[in-house]
Amino acid sequence: MTKPPVTSDPKTAGTPSRRERVREATLGEIKGIARRHLVEHGVAGVSLRAVAREIGMTAPGLYRYVSGIDALLVAITADMFDELAEAVASADASAPPQDTELRLHRALRALRAWAIAHPAEFSVMFGPRSRLDPDADITPALEAGSRFGSTFFALFERLLQEKDIPFPAEEEIDPDLRVELNSFADTVGLAVHDVPVGAALVLTTCWVRVYGVVCMEVFQHLDFVMRDMEPLFESELQNMMTGLGVRYRPVEEGEGTSTRTAG
Repeated sequence: MTKPPVTSDPKTAGTPSRRERVREATLGEIKGIARRHLVEHGVAGVSLRAVAREIGMTAPGLYRYVSGIDALLVAITADMFDELAEAVASADASAPPQDTELRLHRALRALRAWAIAHPAEFSVMFGPRSRLDPDADITPALEAGSRFGSTFFALFERLLQEKDIPFPAEEEIDPDLRVELNSFADTVGLAVHDVPVGAALVLTTCWVRVYGVVCMEVFQHLDFVMRDMEPLFESELQNMMTGLGVRYRPVEEGEGTSTRTAG
């Protein structure tokens, strides 16, 4: 007698099994411990042996979840980029959809707020990859970084559509720089939308300005002369927005971005 075919229950289709849920929970615990060790001791303080000891398993047992220390560091870096991306996207979504200017202001302030609240994580995400093996697969972190940048790229594209943003013609840009800018556009997906190379230069320059100020605050490069970096950040933000032909929006009441208290 032929047995009837086994059909899956549509209510449970796609639902992780108990074993998969346990595995995912354990991996999350491993990454959480590794991230805490990173914050407390730096990248050099993260080791499989220390993580295994705290979670209550042997170091070889961790290899059922991660292929090695490089894979673990890449995994938590990807998680941190996703966390930052969520903070930026949430700030963007808090403004009216049609108000691109306000959305951009809030997204950039969210970047700064998250960075100064998570200096150890920020240094790993945006600093040199000296700890990793040169042949390590960093694809998960790169993909998460792209998700973080997508909010800003989308807002910039909206500005290009809504504003007459001044940018240099292609022939005015040094040929070597054009090569690099085209590579940048290809990497982040701007080329797909036929964004002019001059616009890519403007976007890159704006990022350098914002990122530079945030880095100086996170790494306390100006602490010997400034007790509060927020006015400098806002000044750079205003100058940048004005250069784009965008109306600067001062910080709204209750929107304070500073998370560090001057000592």
